[in-house]
Amino acid sequence: MKKILALILFSIALSAFGQFRPNTQKGWHRQEFDEKPFSWGYFLGTNLMLFKVTPNDNGLNQQGMIYLRQKNKMGFSVGLMGKMKLHDYFDLKLEPTVHFAERELFFGNISSQADSLREVKTTYLDLPLLLKIHGDRWVNTRPYIQGGVGYMVNLQSNEKKKEDNQEDIFRMKTHNFNWQVEMGVELYFRKFKLTPSIKGIFLFNNELVQDNPTTDPQWAGSLKGLSSRIFVFSLKFE
Repeated sequence: MKKILALILFSIALSAFGQFRPNTQKGWHRQEFDEKPFSWGYFLGTNLMLFKVTPNDNGLNQQGMIYLRQKNKMGFSVGLMGKMKLHDYFDLKLEPTVHFAERELFFGNISSQADSLREVKTTYLDLPLLLKIHGDRWVNTRPYIQGGVGYMVNLQSNEKKKEDNQEDIFRMKTHNFNWQVEMGVELYFRKFKLTPSIKGIFLFNNELVQDNPTTDPQWAGSLKGLSSRIFVFSLKFE
């Protein structure tokens, strides 16, 4: 599925660049985008999710290294955009997004391979409010940076489940908060605007839900906290 999504994104990009023929004699493409007070669009992307790990003392080996290892697989992201023009160089944006990913955690302090592996499937619903700052337009291109804060719901958190790692259930918090920053270049075509972009999303809070008191502390008990770091490459269409 992820390879198919990457192929689709690559095909769309090639098709779009086929239309990118600046013609200064006929003027710049899609000039109305610069004047609209409101606009909307959508985007598709791929993501990579990492955990920032904070261990307890029993989560470290004798050399002071963290027992926990992680394997991160590429996921995908899809979302909508709403933009309100504030100034020639400033826009206010809403970008509700769904991020899908899967991560594997390996607890090196557990000898049994079956017990040491925990698969963490994640579906984040992200609701960010962003301030966009862009430069002057050069023919049919315009660079920008944007940043802001977001509220994020983990739809696969398992937070309310009574079962824990003793029953192979890794629990995380449902409600989270983040800050994010993005940069990209807007490309104006004859029929639409395409924006390749790179975004980093950093969660403020500890996402880890500790195991039940009667559970061996070799899993969640060996950690003080986990916070996700999400990196997204996307193609935006307006």
